[in-house]
Amino acid sequence: MTQAAEIGASGIGKEFGQFTALADVTLTVARGEFLTLLGPSGSGKTTFLMVLSGFEAPTSGRLSLDGRDMTDMPAETRGFGMVFQGYALFPHMTAEENIAFPLKVQGRTGAEVRRRVAEMVEMVGLGGHGHKRPSGLSGGQQQRVALARALAYGPPVLLLDEPFSALDKNLRGQMQDEMRRLHRETGTTFVFVTHDQEEALALSSRVAIFEKGRLQQIAAPREVYERPANRFVAEFLGDINLLPVREGRVEGRAVEGAGAGGDLAIRPEYMGLSLAEPATGNAVPATLSDLTYLGAGTRLTLVTPAGTALVLHQPTAGLPEGLSPGAAVWATWTPDRGFLL
Repeated sequence: MTQAAEIGASGIGKEFGQFTALADVTLTVARGEFLTLLGPSGSGKTTFLMVLSGFEAPTSGRLSLDGRDMTDMPAETRGFGMVFQGYALFPHMTAEENIAFPLKVQGRTGAEVRRRVAEMVEMVGLGGHGHKRPSGLSGGQQQRVALARALAYGPPVLLLDEPFSALDKNLRGQMQDEMRRLHRETGTTFVFVTHDQEEALALSSRVAIFEKGRLQQIAAPREVYERPANRFVAEFLGDINLLPVREGRVEGRAVEGAGAGGDLAIRPEYMGLSLAEPATGNAVPATLSDLTYLGAGTRLTLVTPAGTALVLHQPTAGLPEGLSPGAAVWATWTPDRGFLL
């Protein structure tokens, strides 16, 4: 197992001329954790990764590595592994030679290099492909070479900049499984950048969500999804239903635990569907406007009398027979599944 490191960021800011890319970002990447930086394009997540790597210098704030100041430390002395979006493999080298390159730069002996390369080839599932150059490898295989090269010398931190963006959906899923396994087996601290919400939730110990250069929330995947810190996080992470609450009432009906004002937020999978008005519990009347069959599940679109659009995710097998657009229905949920924004 690698000796993983802890990274600290305090008040990090980064400006490019008049443009503020990062503003007062403070967080700690725990030793051995898998932290994902998530946000839309231009949110600052990649800029923050570049600041951590040393390829960009912060305009303000301090960085630490295991408690030691590394703000002004050059990238090459930080010892971090890096996997770029475009892989950045040497085209004239074989897969094994690419993996060996950082080991040779470190001055490792020939026997040590051969042993470590063989270990990494097996670890990333490239047995039988080590002699091939990048042009003879598939996109997924090239990605594995890039991972093996970055992990070969046992870096205390591995930084990954949207490494799966060029892969198709099925291959992305396979590489996500591989990423989880590699993190578990190496024990390295991973900092991963993506704009894919599902990818972030599936991979991470914690997720740090960025918008307009600011850190909006950092927490475990389930917490950021089910208890978002603000409206941006709630709406960015998948579908969300927002019902206006006025003095404890939603669309004319009292709702338990709704509070005095704001918007009551409920995730689509936590809403139920009823053809009759429920005698108890939280519910709002609506008209079914659309159904989208997705196999085991069905996506339902509803509109309330006040014009609020709702989305429900329901098991297909549990839907009432003959349900069709135009039907009068009730959307229901339990008090513990709603939160006020």
